[in-house]
Amino acid sequence: MTTPLPWAVARETAWAAGYAARTPAVELPFGEAVGSALAAPLVAVSDLPAFPTSAVDGWAVAGEGPWRVEPAQFGGAVLAGQVPEALKPGQAVKIATGAQVPEGTEGIIRLEHTELEDGLVNGPAAREWREAGEEAAQGEELLAAGTPISAPVIGLAAAAGHATLPAHARPAVRVVVFGDELLTSGVSRDGRVRDSLGPMVPHMLTAAGAAAGPSIGPVEDTLEAHVAALREALADADLVCTTGGTMVGPVDHLHAALAEIGAEYVINTVAVRPGFPMLLARTEDGKFIAGLPGNPQSAVIAVVSLVAPLLAGLRGLPLPELGSVTLAEDVPGRGGFTHLALVDRAGHRLGHHGSAMLRGLANAAGFAVIGPDSAGAEGATVELATVPGA
Repeated sequence: MTTPLPWAVARETAWAAGYAARTPAVELPFGEAVGSALAAPLVAVSDLPAFPTSAVDGWAVAGEGPWRVEPAQFGGAVLAGQVPEALKPGQAVKIATGAQVPEGTEGIIRLEHTELEDGLVNGPAAREWREAGEEAAQGEELLAAGTPISAPVIGLAAAAGHATLPAHARPAVRVVVFGDELLTSGVSRDGRVRDSLGPMVPHMLTAAGAAAGPSIGPVEDTLEAHVAALREALADADLVCTTGGTMVGPVDHLHAALAEIGAEYVINTVAVRPGFPMLLARTEDGKFIAGLPGNPQSAVIAVVSLVAPLLAGLRGLPLPELGSVTLAEDVPGRGGFTHLALVDRAGHRLGHHGSAMLRGLANAAGFAVIGPDSAGAEGATVELATVPGA
């Protein structure tokens, strides 16, 4: 074992490795671009709005009032999606919110303020419309490169005339589950336990921005089987997450398998509890292998610590920010290791927090970050590492 890397440094190192290895950006449909970052500034293809649009339901009027209703000329009303005729002085036409304002309009009377009698309209008229280019002019930069692509960003892009966005695609990811002792159905029995990581981890990776394929395994506890499974997964994945085998026990073959396929360590062990025996390696052709411990909670901590930052970098995003939580009780430290302690939203430490347990995790807000050589005191506000997809 090498000297464990400090937890905060490990997060930054994993992110930097992903950012340096991100593939060239391409034009992606909105559904594929969401969750990535803009690889170029977003600019308006046309004025936004492209033409004056009514901000209210009312009556468009021109000249001095009262104004004559002209239903025949305008088909009864100006509706969204129509190009209306010009309005002449003394005329009035009903207009819907979002409709193009007729040329010649000098004001709009809100419906609720309108008096209508004998074909004449009266009431207070005002400029109740959005001017062309009021939100943005054609060619204007709307968002800078590097902006995370969220649902509102997609809405803005569509309104500005785009159908695709320049972004980094979701990395393809496969999960490889190691362990003869694992079952894929039924209950634990006869010394064998039900696999929880194969079903769980791909959903976390999807939430973290990956395109996760089906899990492979459980894989037989031999070096040959480990090497074959890694090669199978790497054939169509940018990142492979393995579960188990990160130590150096009699059936822990991951390190030897990495050497066999020519992978080099980016990170080998992290000073964090739970989750200490995690790793990140890179193959000669630039693909990544993240070794997650076999204990479920430790594996989740490895996803939070290494995999989520790596995926953010691969998609051109900044290092994921940590949240915060105010502790409702004292939380012990773990010596020279960072302690990631399961807490709820109120800052209470949860029970069933052993590295092999998932019950506490299922109810958690995330992991309170207790730095090395320190402890968390009741009432202290500390960083919170959240779990993708939780």
